[in-house]
Amino acid sequence: MASNEIKERVAMLAEREWDLPAIEAKFRHLVDHGIPKVKPAPETLIREKEVFLDRVQLAAEQYCYLTRSCAKGSALSLLEAFGLGNMEIIKAMAPFPGLAMTGGICGPVAGGLVALGLYFSDTDPANFQNVAHYVAGRQYIQRFKAMFGSLSCTDIQQLLLGEAHDPFAGPDEWAAFNQSGARAKCPVAPGMGARLAATIIIESMEKEHQR
Repeated sequence: MASNEIKERVAMLAEREWDLPAIEAKFRHLVDHGIPKVKPAPETLIREKEVFLDRVQLAAEQYCYLTRSCAKGSALSLLEAFGLGNMEIIKAMAPFPGLAMTGGICGPVAGGLVALGLYFSDTDPANFQNVAHYVAGRQYIQRFKAMFGSLSCTDIQQLLLGEAHDPFAGPDEWAAFNQSGARAKCPVAPGMGARLAATIIIESMEKEHQR
């Protein structure tokens, strides 16, 4: 099921008309003015869950396409959606796609974990008794791996692009990576990853709401 969903999304993004000026304008507004500290009401998120998740997924895809960074795309979409963090965190995500493109952990894994850490961690960073961030983080890793079959950038490139490349191994690899359609297809991972992380946050709200 997940494999079919991924293939359909890859095909959709490969044909998408990306409105780059509009995406860049939205991104530049966040750079200039910061991430609004507006936290959506839990009742609204629960009621409009699918609409909200669609928006988070689309934003992650768009920011990834603009910045060419799956880690920045996933993290920014989530931070913006839940009123978390700041743009310095997005700058810090720069080396995280594939662990500096070494083929290591996929960038959206890092992006999702950063957002979950900000949301679930205690306001006191020294409080080691609050383990909610570990619980949420482990859920995210498990769901991401179940969705994509791996946490590895190399494996996920193979899934999304049909081949894997190290763009920093030389000009031939750089050219092959770009020719594979990576810019349009790789945003599938941060989009679906951000959606998974946002789902975990909303599920925590639903549990609180039921108490």
